[in-house]
Amino acid sequence: MIVNAVSSPFPRRPFRFGVQLTTSPTGGDWTEQARRIETHGYAVATMPDHFDQQFAPVPGLQAILSATTTLRACALVFDNDYKHPLVLAKELATMDVLSGGRVEIGLGAGWMIADYEQAGIPYDRAGVRIDRFVEGLAVIKGVMGNEVFSFEGEHYTINEHNGFPKPIQGPHPPVIIGGGGKRVLGIAAREADTIGVNGTLRAGVIGPDAIATMTREAVIDKVAIVADEAQAAGRLDAIEMNVRTFFVSVTDERDTQIAAMADMIGVNEQMIRESPFALIGSVEQIIDDLVARREEFGFSYVIVGGAEADSFAPVVASLAGH
Repeated sequence: MIVNAVSSPFPRRPFRFGVQLTTSPTGGDWTEQARRIETHGYAVATMPDHFDQQFAPVPGLQAILSATTTLRACALVFDNDYKHPLVLAKELATMDVLSGGRVEIGLGAGWMIADYEQAGIPYDRAGVRIDRFVEGLAVIKGVMGNEVFSFEGEHYTINEHNGFPKPIQGPHPPVIIGGGGKRVLGIAAREADTIGVNGTLRAGVIGPDAIATMTREAVIDKVAIVADEAQAAGRLDAIEMNVRTFFVSVTDERDTQIAAMADMIGVNEQMIRESPFALIGSVEQIIDDLVARREEFGFSYVIVGGAEADSFAPVVASLAGH
């Protein structure tokens, strides 16, 4: 399937926006940040799942849910290797019940090699980690279902388990899978409600190799993979397309900021100007870029970093729900 600038193959969904959070000086600052994001009109607060300088996502996200009334919460994404999927399913279902149904399930195969090294977890080759992640997702979906669940795979075995509590959102909360490679994008197209198009992280670190896969041309190829797999599975209409933007600046000095960003990460300015992972310019320019990218790629769910949440709020106010 060819993805082009005329029209995305995915249904045009209303815009919704999220903020990726990591930590704060105090618990009070953390919950106040969540309430401010909710007031700005963001739909989701997300957190990564790493062992570096961030809060743990389960208690961090539950605190956000408890401090707000409409804001949804999601890990972006849980590393399947860090926790048994039955345990994670129980935690997520509990959070969904306690929040009145505001949880989304973000799950991935794991990629950051430093986490594995520091924790002494074997960093298996990508194919093994992905196999384990596929089984983990099946376990999470299965134990959240209404029936007693059993599963026998290469990596996990579940024996007649009737998960409790059952999530409010049935048969399970929405699933988001992010990926940059063909296999994971294909899995996401078949299994996820939301698909996050990412850079490719084979090196286990964010560096030149990953950035090279964040160009407009690379995203065209990634979205085409999703579209082909989703069409084959009869799921085009069921999919929400997501991008977590990394290069964001609301500014009237667009050219200057683009030049500075390009210089900082060692790429040419055209790459930053065209990449769907970058949103740099005035509020009006960013709105135009987002509308154009929804038309071309289907991206309707956009996530920015916590540092940009306030400055980006006018964009959210203009586009959310439209």
